[in-house]
This record gives sequence, C-alpha cells and structure tokens, in this order.
Amino acid sequence: MRPRRPRSARTLLGTLTAAAALAVGTAGPATAAERPAPVRHTVAAHGLTSGLTPVTELLAQRLLLADKVAAAKYGTDTPIDDPEREARILDDVRVRAVGLGLEPDAVAAVFRDQIEANKLVQRGLYARWDAHPGERPTERPDLAKEVRPALDRITTQLLAALDDTERARTLPSCGPRLATAAGWSAYTHRLDTLHLKALGRALPSVCAEL
Repeated sequence: MRPRRPRSARTLLGTLTAAAALAVGTAGPATAAERPAPVRHTVAAHGLTSGLTPVTELLAQRLLLADKVAAAKYGTDTPIDDPEREARILDDVRVRAVGLGLEPDAVAAVFRDQIEANKLVQRGLYARWDAHPGERPTERPDLAKEVRPALDRITTQLLAALDDTERARTLPSCGPRLATAAGWSAYTHRLDTLHLKALGRALPSVCAEL
C-alpha cells in the first residue's frame, strides 16, 4: 500500500480556506492564547460525518500542541529540527504499525507529515514572536514532562485511528471526504491561518492507494 496525495487537492484547499474564514472571521488570525475553545457540537448533527474525522481531529490537536513545543524551545539552544528524535518516532510507528497489520512505510509517511507540519507551526510562531515581542510566550512549558508525553498519547491514538479507518483511506472518495473532515476540524478548533496551513501539510499521506 503506497502513500499518495489526495486527488482533490483544490477541493481540500478550498474547504480549509472556507473553514479558516469561519473560524477566524474578519479580525485576522488569533494567537494561541486568544483562540476560543473548540466548538463542541457533534459532527453528525451538521451532516459532516465522513468517517475520517477521528483522524483529522487528532491531527488538529497535535498541531495545537506545536504551540507549546515552540514556547518550550523559543529563546533556547534546542533546535526546531531534531533528526535523531524524528528517526526514533518513525522507527517506533513502523514497528507498531506492523503489530496492527498496517503497512509500516505508509504509516511512517503519515507521521513524517505530522512532524513537518509541527515544524511549520514552530517556524511560523518564531517569526511572529521575533516580529512582535509583545506576543512572545510568558511561560515555558516543560518539553520532556508535559509536551512530549501529550504528543506520545496522540501518537497512540492516531495509530488506532489509522487502523480503524484503513478501509476508508483506500477508497476513491478518500480525498474529498478527507477535505470535509479537515475543514470541520479546522472550524471546531478555530485554527488560525498558520495552523490551517500546517493542517494542509499534515494531510497528504492519509489517503492510500489500494
């Protein structure tokens, strides 16, 4: 099973852009501290159930944790890129994928996209904080004790979600359904422009060919 990009890339981008407009309104992107709490309505109530929402919800949650990763690293010697840790994560998910009966390289591709999306958020926040010192975080989260355990929990949940959605992710309709799910997750989590762009970066390997 080889990873592939969703065939409806324009549909995906259009859906995410519309969701961003609904989420941030006309006031511009919110900072992490200003972002409202996620909308708690059910997906089914809005007719948006796609079967892939459990995956996109986890992707959105992981991206929001990138704010804490950035806050923990900003102004320190800890680099955004951490090739050794990234390699360990990908090796781990390959092994766990085999245990779930999933194609390990396809699963690793999904997590590679999550890593790159997370770094996109970090770089964007660094640029924002450099340009606007008043928006810099006032607290430094504990990367080892607070942030990485939360990321590890999402890794376990995402592996389970990929297993649960394996069939849906191989269907020809995966691309548009993924766009719908991603748009809904972007809206419910009030993703700003930076996180919306990162969500798009997180999606390419979710759908997989038969």
